[in-house]
Amino acid sequence: MGYNLLKGKRGIIFGALDANSIAWKTAQTVHAEGGTFVLTNAPIAMRMGQIDELAKETGSEVIPADATSVEDLDNLVAKAVEILGGKIDFVLHSIGMSVNVRKGRAYTDEKYDFTAKGWDVSALSFHKVLQSLYKADAMNEWGSVVALTYMAAQRTFPDYNDMADNKAYLESVARSFGYFFGKEKNVRVNTISQSPTATTAGQGVKGFDGFISYAEKMSPLGNASAQDCADYTITLFSDLTRKVTMQNLFHDGGFSNTGVSQEVIEKF
Repeated sequence: MGYNLLKGKRGIIFGALDANSIAWKTAQTVHAEGGTFVLTNAPIAMRMGQIDELAKETGSEVIPADATSVEDLDNLVAKAVEILGGKIDFVLHSIGMSVNVRKGRAYTDEKYDFTAKGWDVSALSFHKVLQSLYKADAMNEWGSVVALTYMAAQRTFPDYNDMADNKAYLESVARSFGYFFGKEKNVRVNTISQSPTATTAGQGVKGFDGFISYAEKMSPLGNASAQDCADYTITLFSDLTRKVTMQNLFHDGGFSNTGVSQEVIEKF
């Protein structure tokens, strides 16, 4: 790499848990492209993960924040601007969690306080992040906010459970907030709909390994890896995509537009 695409740009990266996570790889790639940033995660995720290693490697500070807490987010935004020495140019929202999935509850047997918690963490948190940035006027003009999503927002993947509903809501927030952020501050807001990816979060979904190989056989270019996703995210943070906003961008090797592939037919 090394095109210096993000030279002089400042950002906030949510959700780097370990070296497999898309947010982790995005942070490394942003660093390689000359961007600076603060890293943030929920206190519990920080205890589970290795975020301090990443901070050292990229010369970044870590600011703990619960993305469901407006107070935490307001504090994060203020501190980020202070630490980085100016307004924010890019933000990655890479957060998702379903208590129903974790507790093995079927979609047809949801426990609704689990559902509400998962929605707050996975979907409403994106609105909260955007609103904190917006109210503080913390984004530079032509800044870029990206959230990670999955095609279960449009099509049914039975084992994806209530995360499918969370992702549909997340994508709607990107469009709705993207309008106001674009109109008033020239800031763009997009979601990337990524291939199934072997991350710690992804592997919580039942039958995941089989599904990854199915998607690989269905996609003309094969699945997009976590590193591929990081590279794509960089283009959306750069000045080369200034007029791209309110989009849900499929980054899946062509899976979303493929009805069936020769390999899948041969398998059956």
